Amino acid sequence: MGKNITKLPSDDRPYEKLELLGSENLSNSELLAIIIKTGKKNLNCLEIAQNILSGNSNSDKISDLEYLTTLSKEQLIRYEGIGRVKAIQIQALVELSKRISRNKCDRSSIKMTCPKDVYNLVIESYIGKKQEILKTILVNNSNKLISIITNAQGSTNMAIVGIKEIFSEPIKQMASGIFIVHNHPSGVTIPSKNDIEFTKKIKENGEIFGIKLLDHIIISDNGYTSLYENGDI
Repeated sequence: MGKNITKLPSDDRPYEKLELLGSENLSNSELLAIIIKTGKKNLNCLEIAQNILSGNSNSDKISDLEYLTTLSKEQLIRYEGIGRVKAIQIQALVELSKRISRNKCDRSSIKMTCPKDVYNLVIESYIGKKQEILKTILVNNSNKLISIITNAQGSTNMAIVGIKEIFSEPIKQMASGIFIVHNHPSGVTIPSKNDIEFTKKIKENGEIFGIKLLDHIIISDNGYTSLYENGDI
């Protein structure tokens, strides 16, 4: 008979372990167990997850996670402890993972070569916004997109953002350069004195971290202004 998940030491239970150590420190079976959520009398959710992932007869060719993506609803239901609802939940998780992976691959081919590239990348997320929103675009040493981070959302004035908030993700994601972007809901993209001072502060601190500020672009529904092209960087 499987051991009740609640009888396990707290640091061995998937839910508690994730809270304590973070999701990146859980095994594949522990993460899957969180999705499965509950077990049955003779199997807990972790054992059910382990049974599914160990069912890979082609382990020398594909990983346990790749194997999971190949399972149909009917195949999942054959595993003890998996009914229709749990099978559907697992399939939904797999599909979300595939979409995240596709989106990441699509983004990795995007290259930022000029302010217009940056503008085209983010303009849809700014259309109709009545508040100022500050974003940081992370790129590698080939100026290819790594990710887009939303740092702050203010009222009608750009929210005060600390250096730590700007550089924490670029450092973590090992970016070589960043573009700072924010909008002017008024439609006027002329940089203010505060915009210019903020930009210089980011540039100076970027040099300390070895991360180059490539541009600060102010956008609106009417267009954009590049502080680099203006000579303000």
